[in-house]
Amino acid sequence: MSAEATNPASPGAVTSSPELAASPEQDGPPSPRRRTRPRIDLRRLGRAAFLGSATRDRLPDAIGHVVEAHRAHHPDADLEPLRRAYVLAESSHRGQMRKSGEPYITHPLAVTLILAELGAETTTLTASLLHDTVEDTDVTLDQVGEEFGAEVRYIVDGVTKLEKVDYGTAAEPETFRKMLVATGNDVRVMSIKLADRLHNMRTLGVMRPEKQERIAKVTRDVLIPLAERLGVQALKTELEDLVFAILHPEEYQHTRELIVDNASRADDPLAEIADEVRGVLRDSGIQAEVLIRPRHFVSLHRASRKRGRLRGSDFGRVLVLVNEDADCYGVLGELHTCMTPVVSEFKDFIAVPKFNLYQSLHTAVARADGQVAEVLIRTHQMHKAAEAGVIALGNPYAPPSEEQSDGDSDKARAEPDGERIDPTRPGWLSRLLDWQEAAPDPDTFWSTLREDLAQDREITVFRADGGSLGLPEGASCVDAAYAQYGEDAHACIGARVNGRLATLSTVLRDGDTVQLLMGQDPASEPSRQWLEHAHTPVARIAIQRWLAAHPTHDDPVPGPDSSGDPSEAEAARAAAEARPAQDGSDASPAAATAVVDQPGATVRLAGCCTPVPPDEVTGFAVRGGVVTVHRVECTGVARMKSTGRAEVGVHWGDTTEARVTLVAESFGRPHLLADLTEAIALEGVAIVSATVEPPSQQRVRHTYTLQLPDAAHLPALMRAMRNVPGVYDVSRAQHHVAVP
Repeated sequence: MSAEATNPASPGAVTSSPELAASPEQDGPPSPRRRTRPRIDLRRLGRAAFLGSATRDRLPDAIGHVVEAHRAHHPDADLEPLRRAYVLAESSHRGQMRKSGEPYITHPLAVTLILAELGAETTTLTASLLHDTVEDTDVTLDQVGEEFGAEVRYIVDGVTKLEKVDYGTAAEPETFRKMLVATGNDVRVMSIKLADRLHNMRTLGVMRPEKQERIAKVTRDVLIPLAERLGVQALKTELEDLVFAILHPEEYQHTRELIVDNASRADDPLAEIADEVRGVLRDSGIQAEVLIRPRHFVSLHRASRKRGRLRGSDFGRVLVLVNEDADCYGVLGELHTCMTPVVSEFKDFIAVPKFNLYQSLHTAVARADGQVAEVLIRTHQMHKAAEAGVIALGNPYAPPSEEQSDGDSDKARAEPDGERIDPTRPGWLSRLLDWQEAAPDPDTFWSTLREDLAQDREITVFRADGGSLGLPEGASCVDAAYAQYGEDAHACIGARVNGRLATLSTVLRDGDTVQLLMGQDPASEPSRQWLEHAHTPVARIAIQRWLAAHPTHDDPVPGPDSSGDPSEAEAARAAAEARPAQDGSDASPAAATAVVDQPGATVRLAGCCTPVPPDEVTGFAVRGGVVTVHRVECTGVARMKSTGRAEVGVHWGDTTEARVTLVAESFGRPHLLADLTEAIALEGVAIVSATVEPPSQQRVRHTYTLQLPDAAHLPALMRAMRNVPGVYDVSRAQHHVAVP
């Protein structure tokens, strides 16, 4: 599968879009479960594989395209498992139909063909043909294992578990934690899931528009970032275009018109530059294949937004493929010598590969007329990995070759508890599996995962001992400390960056050398301020866990005129929080009435979780005669319980009016703020205050403090806000503030 496949020339190429349903209950009219159907006899199916006097080595015509694509990458592959897998899948799915009216077997065949074109090995293709049988037919996992082996059984089981995930309007944190763990244990599970989603997205047009939009949002927010992280660019780019067509049809149509207009040009500057590159390499004696890779729709749309009016050379890139790594640098030298290079565009992802295994040299060359063409230089093997990512790596669990040492053989085996050691697993996935275990709760895991997936670039910094650390772009010395030392980084007191002293808040750049300075005092502790400079999940979670376990260290450092008594600082803070704000933005005076079982106490609704009726709440007495009221699921509740504070009984009074803080997360687009404000007003809700953070990665975060005439109206309000085009999540605010 190539990038050209995602640049259809006719307007109808994407509108035949995707359907998500992977089960007969979702596809087409519901049919009763075949409870009386006898258990499938796999041996009988095997004998019935071919009709008449067909020989055993003959393959069914239906998998001819799969076999042809598979042989192109693996000419010596044993095709017998594919034959048997197709026979079982076709027999077990017989009679089931998709919503499009096609026999259901066309779906696993299409998914398998996608993977075969990307170079997946035989085990993956076998599991792909069977990926829906355990979920949607009477075939059992034990039967799959008996007939096809433990590897196929393991993968089919993992895909089946992912199929049971109900994404809903907002993904559930715990199900995605399980999904990522399954991916980490065998990346082939997610490879099949991504191919499955791609085929469903290609045929989504048979579904209702609202369901298309819901599926497209989940694909955009979770599966596309995962495809990027697994390096499967061929799947990622096509998924992006399909999502783009559904969620942004006007921009998609405009981009299509740009492509059509450019194709009708009499001249093609990109082709002319490619010819010039061929001439330079031919004269230098370097054997190379020079191709033009058209940009896919989303890439072109981003380029048009960044550059304004597009030139002919902006519609694609020049791709140079060579045989050896050294030839990549030879090509680079010739191009920079014989053509005009744009030095600022040079990047070396061969010496320092990207987080998703991507390797290539990036440069750009300019012509006298101002046309600038991006040039990608890589080997054929690098190109295969760039397109297919982890799929191109073959079977990472295959037994080692004879020349490998016995000590390496354990890498190919499953651990006793079912966990796998994947020698090809990208570093980010290994780190993710580490920190997801340390996440204190599913909500923390989910919010941290989304932040991590939003990071689309990674840098490499070098340690003083010669090692290296892979960190997301924007990472600081705090992140480097926890990446290198884990929780021992609590004792870090500073750093040297490129030989010069630097604060822990210093943002690192690609190629920096960082030496972390560790304190000798075993009582050294992290600061809450470190959270402001921590960008990696492992750093943030480690700091948050320490602060939660040491609440007495959570208060601000006393000023020079303070006695330094923590209890006095706590009382002063509680008293200040109990006073109404001068600008009228305090939520307490007009909030719903909470009644506490402590006569004479001043009640304050906690700003960290903004409770409203009918939330289940609890209270804690603090200094100054104040009782703070929290939602029972608030993270501050567990912290205060751990310090031995007694709970105070709380119940809601008769007042139904309430004030609440909501956070809306969206993609940036014109008039979004006006549409959100209108949606809130139409629900009869008053806006007390609103803030909009600067866009990051084309995403915008809005925080609204709202006055509800009736707290029971909150769910309807949040649904109305989620229905605004461009908004992908609305949640109750959970501020990271010190809890008294």
